[in-house]
Amino acid sequence: MKLFISSLCFLAFTSIYAQNTIQGIVTDANTNENLAFVNIYLADLEKGTSSNEDGYFIIDHLPTGNYKVLFSSIGYETQLLNLSIPTTNTINIRLIPSAIEMESIIISTPFHKLQSDNVMKVEQKSVKDLKVNGAVTLADGITNIAGVESVTTGLSIGKPVIRGLSSNRVLVYTQGIRLENQQFGDEHGLGINSAGIESVEVIKGPASLLYGSDALGGVLYLNPERFANSNRASGDFSGTYYSNTQGFNTNAGFKSSTSNFKFLFRGSLTEHSDYKTKNYRATNTRFREQDFKAGVGYQQNKFKTEFRYNVNNSKLGIPEEIGEQSTNRTPLLPYQNITNHIFSSKSTIFFNKSRLDINLGFTYNDRKEFEEHHHDEEEEEHEEEEEHEDEHEDDEDLEAALHMKLKTANYDLKYHLPELGKFETIVGIQGMNQVNTNYGEETLIPDATTNDFGVLAMSHIHFEKADVQLGARYDIRHIDVNSGIKKDFNSFNGALGIKTDIAKNITVRVNLATGFRAPNLSELTSDGTHEGTNRYEIGNSNLKSEQNFQTDVALEFKNEHLELFANGFYNKINNYIFLSPNGAFIDEDPVFLYLQDDAKLYGGEFGFHLHPHPLDWLHFESSFEMVTGKQDNDSYLPLIPANTLNNIIRVEFEKPWLKKGYTFIKLRTTFSQSNISTFETNTNGYNLLSAGFGGHFRLFNNDLEVSVSGTNLTNKTYINHLSRLKPDGIFNMGRNISLGLTYSMK
Repeated sequence: MKLFISSLCFLAFTSIYAQNTIQGIVTDANTNENLAFVNIYLADLEKGTSSNEDGYFIIDHLPTGNYKVLFSSIGYETQLLNLSIPTTNTINIRLIPSAIEMESIIISTPFHKLQSDNVMKVEQKSVKDLKVNGAVTLADGITNIAGVESVTTGLSIGKPVIRGLSSNRVLVYTQGIRLENQQFGDEHGLGINSAGIESVEVIKGPASLLYGSDALGGVLYLNPERFANSNRASGDFSGTYYSNTQGFNTNAGFKSSTSNFKFLFRGSLTEHSDYKTKNYRATNTRFREQDFKAGVGYQQNKFKTEFRYNVNNSKLGIPEEIGEQSTNRTPLLPYQNITNHIFSSKSTIFFNKSRLDINLGFTYNDRKEFEEHHHDEEEEEHEEEEEHEDEHEDDEDLEAALHMKLKTANYDLKYHLPELGKFETIVGIQGMNQVNTNYGEETLIPDATTNDFGVLAMSHIHFEKADVQLGARYDIRHIDVNSGIKKDFNSFNGALGIKTDIAKNITVRVNLATGFRAPNLSELTSDGTHEGTNRYEIGNSNLKSEQNFQTDVALEFKNEHLELFANGFYNKINNYIFLSPNGAFIDEDPVFLYLQDDAKLYGGEFGFHLHPHPLDWLHFESSFEMVTGKQDNDSYLPLIPANTLNNIIRVEFEKPWLKKGYTFIKLRTTFSQSNISTFETNTNGYNLLSAGFGGHFRLFNNDLEVSVSGTNLTNKTYINHLSRLKPDGIFNMGRNISLGLTYSMK
C-alpha cells in the first residue's frame, strides 16, 4: 500500500509527459485493399481504436515500452504484433482472410497472449454468444463451454463445475478480483449478472500458481466490458423475453472516453416467474434481480488506473415441492435476499522496459434467508402465503432466519520485469483479509476472520520451436474462529508447461501443475442442520489441506477449414474432503460427517470444427466431454457430471439489409450417469434440441441486433444429474423461446 501511495504522489508531481504515437494502415493480404473497421487493441494499456474507411489508424498518448498490439476483424486471421514504443515507422499490417473465428487476448493468464500462443489451454466465450444459444442466466450460459457444467437449484441458482470440481474448489474472478460470496453453500449461486460482462474465460485445472487457495479445480474469469475507444462514445439498450417463464431481462448502458478519461455505466433488471415443464410449473423457482455497474478510468504518461463498482440485489425463490401453479414473480417462502457489492481498483505504473500492476478489491456480501417455520402460528403462515405479494415488498416485515455478512478485502501486486533475452518474468504478492459475521437466529458457519498471503514468480521462455512457462508459489492461510479455533495452513505449489508444433498445423500443449485448497469454515466447524440440504452436518477441525497434481495434454490440428482438438487430464487429489452419512439421526435429519480420502479425476474434451471450402459460411461443430471421479477405495465421488455430446450446425450470411446474419441448430446429448456416490441415484440420459437465428439491421443509422432462439424444442421432461431438485423429482425447464433486441447508438 505504501508503494502504491508513493507512486501516485510521484506521478502527481512529475512534469514529464510522453506523447508517443503509433499509426499505420491495414490491408487485405490477398487483394491489397485497405480494410475499414479493423479493431486495433493494446491489451496491456487497455487502449484501442479501429481503422477508418481508408484502413488508416492512429493511437496517441502511449508510454514508452514493449507492448502487444492486436489486429482483428471478422473474416480475417487475428494478428498479434510485438511493438517497441516509441517508433516513427508506419505500421503496415496485412490480414489474411480466414473462415476461422477471430481470436481475442486471454486476460486470465499473466502474459496476455492469443490462445494460439498461450502455453496453458484456456477456453474463452463471449457472453453475447452464450446468450445467442438461449442461456437465461450466466450460470446457465457457461455450460456451453466444453468441460464446464453447473450445480443448479432451479433456474436462478447455479454453481460452476469444472471437470467435476465445484464450490470452493473453483475460484471466480470478476473485475480483476476474486469473488467471495459464501460459495461453500450448496444453494449459493454466482451472484453476478451477465449485463456488463464481455466474455468468460475458463482455466481448467489447478491455477493455484496464479490465484492461491481455492483455485485447485480451476478458475472462472469474468471479463468486464471494455471502456470506449479514445474520443468515442456509445450507448445501447436491450431486452429479452422468455416464453417459458413469461420473464424478461433488460439492460441499458453508456460509455465515453477522451484521450485521458473514460467512464461507463450499465443497469439491468431481470424478472422470471416459475419455470414450466411439460406437466407443471416448478413452484418457487421465480426470482428478481437488479444490477448496476459503473466504471471510471484515467490514463496519462506512464500511469493508468480504473475503478469499477457493481451492486447486485437478488430475491431468489428456493423450490422445495410442487405446489402453487401461477405466473407470479414474487418469491414464496423460503427465499433468499442477497446484496453483493464489488469495489475494484486496477492500476499500472509503466517504466521504460517494465511495469507494476496493482489490483485492489473489496466485496461486501449481505445474505439473508427467510423460512416459513419462523412464524409463530400456523394460521398466520397460511395468511402470509395467500398475501405473499404484499408482504415481500419489504423484507423488514419478516425476520431473516439466516443473516450473514461477508466482507473481503484483497490485493494483488505483480511486477513485470524487463524482458531478458527469451525470458518474460513476473514476480508478485497476493493477499486477502476476510471477516464473516452472523446476525440471524440461525448460524450456518461461525463468526471468523481469514487471512491469506502468497508470493509467486513465473516466467515465459520463447525458444525457436517451443514456448515454456514455469513458476512457483508459496501461500499461508490463517483462520481465527470466534469460538476459539485457530488454524494455519500453508502450501508450496509449482507449474510447468510447454507448447510446440510437432508438425505442420499440429500443436501440442503439456502442462503439469499442483494446486491446493484449505478447508472452509463449514467443513471445519459445522454443527447443525443445514436447511437447504435437509441434513445435520458435523465439521472436523482436524481436516488437512487438499493438495493435487494434474497432468494436462492438449493436441490441436488447425488449417483454414478444419480444426480438431483432444484435451485429456488426470487429476490426483490428496486429502479430498467429502460428506458421508454415519447412520445416525438428529432432529429427524440424517447426520453427515466431513471426512478425507485421496481421490482422482480423469477425462477430457474432444471435438472438431469443420467449415469446408468453398462453403465457408457453413460450420459444423461437434464436441464430447467426459469426467470420472473416484476415491482411492474405488467408490465414486458425488456431483460428477454425466458425459455429454454436442453437435451444432451453423450458417453465417450477409445481405444488403442484414449484417452478421446467422442461423443454427444444436443437439445436446447427455448420457446416463450411473457412476454415482453412495447417497446418489442413477440419472437417465436425454437429448435436447435447440435452434435460433438473428442478425444486425440498420435502423435510424444505428445497429439493431435481433436474436431468436429456442431451447428444449421437443419439450423433453428430464432431470440433470447436477440438479439439486433431483431428490424431489422436479424436472428441469421445458421448451423456451426467447426473443432478444439490442439497439446500439454510436
